[in-house]
Amino acid sequence: MDISLPAPSTVDLRSRWRLPAAVVPLALLAAVVVAVLAPSLLTGADPLAADPLSALQPPGGAHWFGTDQLGRDVFARVVYGARYSLSIGAAATALSVLAGGVIGLVAGLAPRIVDELLSRALDVLSAFPEVLLALLFIAFTQPGTPSLILAIALAFAPRYGRIVRAQTLLVRRAGYVEQATTLGLSRARLAWRHILPNVLGPLPILATIGLGGAIVNAAALSFLGMGPQPPSPEWGAMLAESRSYLRVAWWTAILPGLALTATVVSLTAVGRRLQARFEGRH
Repeated sequence: MDISLPAPSTVDLRSRWRLPAAVVPLALLAAVVVAVLAPSLLTGADPLAADPLSALQPPGGAHWFGTDQLGRDVFARVVYGARYSLSIGAAATALSVLAGGVIGLVAGLAPRIVDELLSRALDVLSAFPEVLLALLFIAFTQPGTPSLILAIALAFAPRYGRIVRAQTLLVRRAGYVEQATTLGLSRARLAWRHILPNVLGPLPILATIGLGGAIVNAAALSFLGMGPQPPSPEWGAMLAESRSYLRVAWWTAILPGLALTATVVSLTAVGRRLQARFEGRH
């Protein structure tokens, strides 16, 4: 008598492997959202309170992530720093999606000469690395949070502009759009009723993926002194402050860096999963 257990199906195995891949990024993002909206729920320490007598203490019971060179609680600074990093990344992403979406929509609907001019402008901007383009913008303004947001928005706008333009041209050639044009529907109503809803569909998903890149670029520019200035507990600024203490206090740089990495990886993972569902691959 065969009493062997049946082999698990492929579907069961896939669902077992997919569950952690979906839950872990969402759980991490939920913790980051709590840190942004209500950081006092995660820590009662003041991120700006200095205690020189407790400087450079390793992680322990009193200070989960240790203390920095001024005796400030690193865990509190990481928690409160989420508000700075995510706010800058979200604002820059929103502006870049708005600017790129408008430019791409105009290019896709405008006459050929206008489309060529806007497309070449997007190509020129896309030829520059995003960090370099942001640095060039800040060089003509001044370091600070507003300039940082505008610089990252300018650097990321071309990618969304090209996507929206390509999607607009695709939808514009659809049969129902051509039929509406034949029936005499105005260009404005055609864009508002038929083209815009179909073009904007994938943008929130792409923005979720792009948000991670915006946060990384914001941290990189803050590391170079182009963003929020000390003692603001922004993740990039924290990395810049702690680079001189890596040999004696690794936790002052490694733990904020891990928070930054986990946030970006989680955003990318969730965005990719949403993209796969939107495209019907899951």
